[in-house]
Amino acid sequence: MYKDLEQALLDLEKAGMLKRVYQEVDPFLEMAEMARQAFENHGPALLFEHVKGSPFRAACNIFGTQERLDFLFRKTLAGTQTAVLFKSNPVEFFKHARPIALCRAALTGLYSLPHKSGSIRNFRECKLSDLPQIVCWPHDGGAFLTLPQVATRPAEDASVMTTNLGMYRVQISGNDYASNECGLHYQIKRDIARHHQKAIEEGRPLKVSIFIGGPPAHTVATVMPMPENLSELLFAGMLGGHRFRYFIHNDYLVSSDADFCILGEVQPDLKPEGPFGDHIGYYSDKHLFPYLKVEKVLCKKNAIYPFTVVGRPPQEDTLFGNFIHQVTKPMVPASIPGLAALHAVDEAGVHPLCLALAHERFLPYIKPEEREPLELLKTANAILGFNQASLSKYLLIAAAEDFADSEGKPSPTEIVRDVEGFFKHVLERVNFSRDLHFETCTSIDTLDYTGGRLNHGSKLTIAAAGPVRRNLRHNPQDIQALREALSPVGIAGAASPMPGVIMLQGPAYDASSRNVLFHQITEALGLWPFRENYPWITLVDSATDAFPSGAAQNTLRDFLWFTFTRSDPAKDVFGYNERTCEKHWKCDAPIIIDARIKPHHQKALTLPDDIRNRARQILIEENILPEDR
Repeated sequence: MYKDLEQALLDLEKAGMLKRVYQEVDPFLEMAEMARQAFENHGPALLFEHVKGSPFRAACNIFGTQERLDFLFRKTLAGTQTAVLFKSNPVEFFKHARPIALCRAALTGLYSLPHKSGSIRNFRECKLSDLPQIVCWPHDGGAFLTLPQVATRPAEDASVMTTNLGMYRVQISGNDYASNECGLHYQIKRDIARHHQKAIEEGRPLKVSIFIGGPPAHTVATVMPMPENLSELLFAGMLGGHRFRYFIHNDYLVSSDADFCILGEVQPDLKPEGPFGDHIGYYSDKHLFPYLKVEKVLCKKNAIYPFTVVGRPPQEDTLFGNFIHQVTKPMVPASIPGLAALHAVDEAGVHPLCLALAHERFLPYIKPEEREPLELLKTANAILGFNQASLSKYLLIAAAEDFADSEGKPSPTEIVRDVEGFFKHVLERVNFSRDLHFETCTSIDTLDYTGGRLNHGSKLTIAAAGPVRRNLRHNPQDIQALREALSPVGIAGAASPMPGVIMLQGPAYDASSRNVLFHQITEALGLWPFRENYPWITLVDSATDAFPSGAAQNTLRDFLWFTFTRSDPAKDVFGYNERTCEKHWKCDAPIIIDARIKPHHQKALTLPDDIRNRARQILIEENILPEDR
C-alpha cells in the first residue's frame, strides 16, 4: 500500500492524523516527552521538521491510536487476517470460507514473498552520530533506536526466507562505544539468538542489518510473533500490500525501502549496554551485551527517522500489542491444544501477568461441581513453554467449561481481556491448598528485576476450575476495619481496587523484620471475619504513589502494575496458615503479595517538571494541544 514512510505520513497528514512541528526540538528528553504527551492526549502523529544536532527529520506517535492503525492498514488488514486464519487452522478456514475469502487469501499470498530489487545507488552514507540522538529518560545510558528492524540470517549465503526480523534495543551512543559501534540488546528466547549461536559455532562474526523506517508494515512485522523459521519478511509483504524489496551488499541484507540501514558485525566480546527506561515502567540496568562494529550507515534522500517511547503502560507499544492480537488471535490457540484464549496484561507490564482460558475435559463424566484443574495444568505447562508466553511470571488459568452458562455468552477473547471479571472468576473458585503451582529458579523476562539476578526468577500458576467456593465482598467498612486492626503493625492505608482484592500500605521493606510483619498481619487476619471474602491482598509501601495522602486510589491499573512488576512469586508470595505438604506449598485464603520496593529493584521512571512543561508548551504553540484552561 505504501512504498515508504514519507508516503504513509503524508497520507496521515491529509486525513488530519499528523501535525508538523516546525520549531527546533531537543532530542534530549524533550522530543520523547512530546511523544508521550501526544499519546496521552490521543493526539496526532508528529513530524519534527528540525531536530537539534541532526540533519534528519523525525516522526513519532505514528501508531498511537487504533484509528491510525486501522487507517494505515485499511486496505490490507482483512486479507492479512484471512491469511493468518488459513495458516493457523486450514480446516476451519475451508469449512466457513466464502469465495471472496479464498480470493483474498490467494492475493495476499502473492504479496508475501520477498522480491530482490534495488541497489546501493539508492542510498548515500552517513554516520551514527547524524541520527537524531533521542534520549527518552534522564538516567538512560545514551541514545537508543526504539523502532529498529534488526535482520539476521543463519549464514551469509542463506536464503532470504530464513531471515529473522526482530525489534531489539540498539544503543547508538554513550557508555564506551566508539563512533562506529552500537549496542545490541536482545533478550532471552529471541530468534536472533539461534543465528548468533550458529555463527559462534562456525567461528565467524554474525552480520547484522538494522533497518529504520520504510513502510509502516515493516515496523509492525518486526514485533509479530511469527513461528520459528518463518520469516517476518513474509508478514511485512502481506500487511504492506506489496512484496518486501531487498538487495544484498557485501553479504548484508539491505531493505530497499528503509529510510536508514545500519550494517555491522557482532564482535566476539561484550560491552556495557544501558541503563534504559523500559516498557515495564522502570529502568533496566547496565549489563554486558553484544555490540556491533558498524561498517556502513546508509540513508535515503529526505530520510525520516521514526521513534517511539516506552514507559509505564499504557504507551504506544500498548497499541502494538492490541494490533498483534487483532491480527494473530487464531494463531496461539491453534498452536496449543486445549487453549481457548490468552491475554498478556499490558497494565501489569505484559510478561509479569498472563490470563488464559482453557478446556478442562480430562474427566468429562464428572459433575460440574466436582470439576478441578487437571487438563488446565497440562495447558499451563504448554503456555510456559510457548514463544514469548514462556516469559510469563504469574499465569492465571481458568476452565472454559465454567463459563458455559455465562450471561451473554462472551467469546473466549472477551473473557480473558476482562481483567477484573477474570480475577473475580478465579478468586471465587481457587483452592489455595491445591491450585497454586510454583516454578522456582527459572528464567523470566530480561527486563524484570524482581528475581534479583538478570533473567532469573520464579513463576506462579494459579489454576481455577469447578464451583464457586467463596463470595467476594467489596465493602469500604470491611476495609476500614482491617486497616484499623493492622494500624499497630504499621499499616497506614487500605483500599479495594475490585471485589475480593485489597491493597495495604505498609512500612518500607526491611528484610530483617519482614517475617515478623507478615506474622503480625496473618494474626490479625485470623480475627477478621471477612478473610475468605477477600482472598487476595497486595502489600505496597509508603513510597508507593497509589497512596498520595495516606488514602489509596481505588484503581485496578495501580493494583496490576504494583503487584506484578514489584514481586517475585517464590520470594514474595505469602499466605494465611501457609504450609508445605509433599513438596507442595499451600495456604488458606488470603494470599498476600509483598509488592513493596526491594533494594534489588530498579528505579521507576520519572521526569523533571521543567522538561514536561517545556514539551507541553511547544505542543501548545504548534496548535497540537489546547492551552490549559
